[in-house]
Amino acid sequence: MHCHNDLGLAVANTLSALEHGARQVECSMNGIGERAGNASLEEIVMALKVRGDLHNFYTDVVTEELYNTSRMVSTFTGIIIQPNKAIVGDNAFSHESGIHQDGMLKNRHTYEVMTPESVGVPQTNIVLGRHSGKHGLQSRLHALGYDLQDSELEAVYKRFVDIADKKKEVYDDDLRVLMGDERSKPKNAFELDYLHINSGTASIPTATVRIRHDGQVFEESATGDGPVDACFRAIERALGLESMVSSYSVRSTTAGRQALGEALVRIRDNNISFNGRGVSTDIIEASAKAYLQALGLRQHHFDNNTPETIDSGV
Repeated sequence: MHCHNDLGLAVANTLSALEHGARQVECSMNGIGERAGNASLEEIVMALKVRGDLHNFYTDVVTEELYNTSRMVSTFTGIIIQPNKAIVGDNAFSHESGIHQDGMLKNRHTYEVMTPESVGVPQTNIVLGRHSGKHGLQSRLHALGYDLQDSELEAVYKRFVDIADKKKEVYDDDLRVLMGDERSKPKNAFELDYLHINSGTASIPTATVRIRHDGQVFEESATGDGPVDACFRAIERALGLESMVSSYSVRSTTAGRQALGEALVRIRDNNISFNGRGVSTDIIEASAKAYLQALGLRQHHFDNNTPETIDSGV
């Protein structure tokens, strides 16, 4: 059974197909896919598990890994999970209204047909800070599903300390974003060495960047419609490129004024798309890092593929 979610019925149609004899389900994590997306893997799996009284089927999916897998897919694809997404959304197990909170306090099954733990949502949100050591960081990362070698831990800890110096508390979601940012760096990447922004209501936004790549240094300035546009133009002038940005978005990973900003940039060249992401407490810096990462992935791809072997469907 292969369903798309054009009318919001992909999961319902898939479950109906199982009841009528289908034994293979084609679905995707977070429901990503063409048009309105595919049938959502996590929704199908949990429907079969939670309502075993209605569906006499099972899967070998380890449901406790659904939440972490969902976050991993979101990180790699750059597709943000909406807060009200069933099973894995940030609000899936949140209760704000008084009647909901009252019902939860009396009996959590009033409003929750499954527990957060059954899909891997952590019970506690451990907070780390600038005084946390490597052992504390390693222990928390292990609980989140990351097992690091000593050399990897050293690099991640350095980034962690930089973030902890800028914000008082580092949350689980910050660590997930940090790990995604660290592990998605292409080899021989473009490194942002320096960034200066001048912007204001009575001034023309101007950006100066210095980029290191393969032993070379590129530096350039540019103006733009805003600080991000100026930053992108400076990067393009420094590297001698035309603008290839096809989409750009920025969001906070956690609540509060000191939240990490996560920028997502998609560029398109020769009908091939490359996603870049950057993380910083400064969204302009995060945006510059995201653009450079996308450009690094683009260069890595074309350096390792002749024009004849490039697949336009990548």
